[in-house]
Amino acid sequence: MIDRTSLEKLLQSIANGKVSAQQGIEQLNNFSFETVEDFAKIDHHRQLRTGFPEIIWSEGKTPEQIIMIMKAMLANKTDLIMATRLQPEIADTISTQIPNLRYYPIARIGAVGESKQKYQGKISILTAGTADLPVAEEAAITAQMCGFTVERLWDVGVAGIPRLLNHRHLITQADVIIVVAGMEGALPSVVAGMANCPVVAVPTSIGYGASFGGLAPLLTMLNSCATGIGVVNIDNGFGGAMLAGQILRLANKFSGNI
Repeated sequence: MIDRTSLEKLLQSIANGKVSAQQGIEQLNNFSFETVEDFAKIDHHRQLRTGFPEIIWSEGKTPEQIIMIMKAMLANKTDLIMATRLQPEIADTISTQIPNLRYYPIARIGAVGESKQKYQGKISILTAGTADLPVAEEAAITAQMCGFTVERLWDVGVAGIPRLLNHRHLITQADVIIVVAGMEGALPSVVAGMANCPVVAVPTSIGYGASFGGLAPLLTMLNSCATGIGVVNIDNGFGGAMLAGQILRLANKFSGNI
């Protein structure tokens, strides 16, 4: 992976005549993307462009395809390789070829390496219920792997509001909050009414029939009267982590930490 610092050094070396134009071309050969047979194009440029690396979406891919993508990323010296929505049996197969693979079963994430970039600030992640944990852990592991400090607070839904109020200090101390909830999806509105930071709402498909597979909490979150809430799609813990991460990245950038 070519990060901004490495790119600047390379361009300076070319300008100073220490590296020839041909050598520079060879080093930048896979700078934008790399084709893996006829089924994938790896975006090696994404870390430099967006601050976060290419992430592998595992659903719909065979173990062999995921292995080939990971090997290509390893060959390119990618700091962090992550595969989301990775089933346990597929993770077992991949680990025979990628021995350094770490698997997080609740989050359904496989990872190799770690982000070298560390950010100041804290992302607090709350769930309404225990059944929301897979989506919440997807957000938590994604944020941690990308260099953020994460604090977890599970099972504090509005059905037992004292559980939430008892941890009010964790809400007021957070820099960004991710709230994961199914059923009617009321928890983000309550949290946003208490918090002094951005809230990322993640609806889940947990609920009875009238929740329509997460549509009811999605609409509740979109229609919240509390301000400062951004809403991602149903069960999209990864997307919630990315939105929260971009908020903190921007804060770090303005404060001079990156």
